[in-house]
Amino acid sequence: MIGVQRLGKNSGGYFGERIDIGQVLQDDLEAARKFDWRIEKLPAGPGLELLAFHRPVQTPARKTYISTGIHGDEPAGPLAVRELLQENSWPKDGEIWLCPCLNPTGFPLNRRENAQGADLNRDYRDLQTDEIRAHVAWLKRQPSFDLTLCLHEDWEAHGFYLYELNPDHQPSHAEGIIRNVDEVCPIDRSPMIEGRPAQNGIIRPDLDPTKRPQWPEAFFLIRNKTRHSYTLEAPSDFALPTRVAALVAAVQTAIHHP
Repeated sequence: MIGVQRLGKNSGGYFGERIDIGQVLQDDLEAARKFDWRIEKLPAGPGLELLAFHRPVQTPARKTYISTGIHGDEPAGPLAVRELLQENSWPKDGEIWLCPCLNPTGFPLNRRENAQGADLNRDYRDLQTDEIRAHVAWLKRQPSFDLTLCLHEDWEAHGFYLYELNPDHQPSHAEGIIRNVDEVCPIDRSPMIEGRPAQNGIIRPDLDPTKRPQWPEAFFLIRNKTRHSYTLEAPSDFALPTRVAALVAAVQTAIHHP
């Protein structure tokens, strides 16, 4: 892929571009208001609120949930969500629920954890953090989703990859996502990614969440809110616009998939 190469900035952690999460969230709010999303502010501890948006439609063909920003050293997800909100190119019959940043205190610190040092994406079983308690309480008030998308980055990755949780073997979007992302971002085609077998950038873990002591968001979703979940991983050692383009392409492919 011409002009797309690793930057070599990340050694032992993420050392790439940073974002002003407050400004990004303000942009999200402006776009949500412009396009008539319903907006909720979720109290998540002293002086902290999480945002949750809902795009209702009269007769939804699919109900989709999207989240990002749970790790404060993964800026591409919040930027991709901002672009999606501003472009407003959602399926006409697609009802969307969207959480644009689940860890707003982590981004100013440029670290995975929140300001108290907790990895929020390991707290969906025990619910020890204010942010995840607020998020789960909100999720429980929502209907079940046909599809869930969690937007992430991986500073060690050689390219884009994804996890698919699909226990009922519904028609998969994974190959289509990889095909379309490949037009804008390299794919990690390693046979093992994060210690798990992978094929052409797709990991389909055979996991029993009940046997895991710590749950990421995707485990909570697959156990409680959906039967089809994707975790989308952009490669943090590539330029930020490339990572944003990869996540936007992945989301657009999934939500417009027949």
